[in-house]
Amino acid sequence: MDTVSIILFLLLAVVVSGAISRMLPVSLPTPLVQILLGAGIGLSTSYRVELDPELFLLLFLPPLLFLDGWRIPKDELLKDLSTVVELALGLVLMTVIGMGLFIHWMIPAMPMAVAFALAAVVSPTDPIAVSAIAARVPIPKRMMHILEGESLLNDASGLVCLRFAIAAALTGTFSAGAAALDFLWVAGAGLAIGVAVTLSVTRAKAWVTKRWGEDTGSQILVSLLIPFGSYLLAEHVHASGILAAVSAGVTMTFAEISRQAMAITRMRRNSVWDTIQFALNGIIFVLLGEQLPAILADAKETVALTGHGTLWWLAVYIVAIVAGLAALRFLWVWISFRLTILRKRDRNIELQSPNWRLVAAMSFAGVRGAITLAGVLTLPLALDDGSPFPARDLAIFLAAGVIIVSLILATIALPLLLRGLVMPPDQSKQAEEDAARVTTAEAAIRAIEQRQHALAEKHGEADLYAAAGARVMDFYRERIESRTNGLSDARKAEERLVREFQLVGIRAEREALLGLGRSRAIGSGIAQKLNRELDLSEARYRG
Repeated sequence: MDTVSIILFLLLAVVVSGAISRMLPVSLPTPLVQILLGAGIGLSTSYRVELDPELFLLLFLPPLLFLDGWRIPKDELLKDLSTVVELALGLVLMTVIGMGLFIHWMIPAMPMAVAFALAAVVSPTDPIAVSAIAARVPIPKRMMHILEGESLLNDASGLVCLRFAIAAALTGTFSAGAAALDFLWVAGAGLAIGVAVTLSVTRAKAWVTKRWGEDTGSQILVSLLIPFGSYLLAEHVHASGILAAVSAGVTMTFAEISRQAMAITRMRRNSVWDTIQFALNGIIFVLLGEQLPAILADAKETVALTGHGTLWWLAVYIVAIVAGLAALRFLWVWISFRLTILRKRDRNIELQSPNWRLVAAMSFAGVRGAITLAGVLTLPLALDDGSPFPARDLAIFLAAGVIIVSLILATIALPLLLRGLVMPPDQSKQAEEDAARVTTAEAAIRAIEQRQHALAEKHGEADLYAAAGARVMDFYRERIESRTNGLSDARKAEERLVREFQLVGIRAEREALLGLGRSRAIGSGIAQKLNRELDLSEARYRG
């Protein structure tokens, strides 16, 4: 019962934090509010949540990374792949090496392997925290795609580096050659297992559906089990469960193209996954806040590990680590943009220096969040000989401080830097979208005509089928005409007004339906059915 109560209480805290963040007169990112709320919970009760590192990693990371891999726009990722790879792999490797050496130099009491482990957990970025920070100041789409792609890959690369650092700390030895071979197995097998599990499951699901029909609940449950199955299978063969979850998510996109689920299944599945993403990310930040009082209570013992006696040294270390991360990221982003995005503008002109605001915004957008916390909490409690893991509490304290300080800095700096900022020009997608709409409309007209003729030949009454088909085909012909010839300014204004009038009508329908329900003029079943129809219509016109 205690475990169930804790889970329910954490979920309630996530809900309350969302409401509080909307009520505040100043714009604070939801993750920061969740940390503060968690700290309040930790201060108000003597009960502490005991986090099992392995269980924490299993419950939180596979579904979050799987969903990131599933939903990230693949075309946009491939377009800026060179930039993303440079940030997600090159910058992570530079951060682990550079910051690991810097942390060990700054805190000699922290063993080299633990310093590299800490550098590995602070290397991944969190785009969800960035989105929350910039909710009132829109991030350029291309920048957000780069941040999402970077986060997807650097989550995996950072945690793989963490795995090697922990192994070195536990065994006391490190071999570059053995690590390289181990990395090839860990990464290659992890990626392959994620792809294989997803393809096998989706094909089996499609085979069952084709013969015996589709059950919406089962389909959603299968999608929830795929990341955990991929993770556990990869870990069982000593490969990377993290990379398996990521590759499973990416594969899910392509598997869905050839094996489509029913519309109702996709809509309900999206809602379930949105809820899971919101709950898991929120719980992670609430747990961070809940752990802070205990971490701060042991601050005197923690600072003693460093050879100092005053608590201010911990703040100095946190600020120094954040400054080092920011400097490395600024330099790397500047070089990366100079060599990739800006060169693509015109390959015949000399390289130009990136806009400093663009580089600064990308640097401050490197906020640490859920993955950093999840990673640092997976540090073992003890070594193989049973002795306590060296400097574990210090590493957790510093990682938590980096998360909080990076959130605060980004909260202040990003809105200022993003206001009026534009990315290097990108090719418009409107022509591609218009062509797709025309192609699908033409396919619809052909299918309706064929069905029309088939019904007329079978049942007669050709006029009836012609009239019904014409009403539907007129809608598609109007779409073809507007998308082929382009939309004039007057037509665009008319479409905006049509959308506005549709929403006005839907609101009126909803109010009338509410009145009918309250007066018992209709039953609850009919009211729910009509409400669902209005929900779908409203979602369409607001989309």
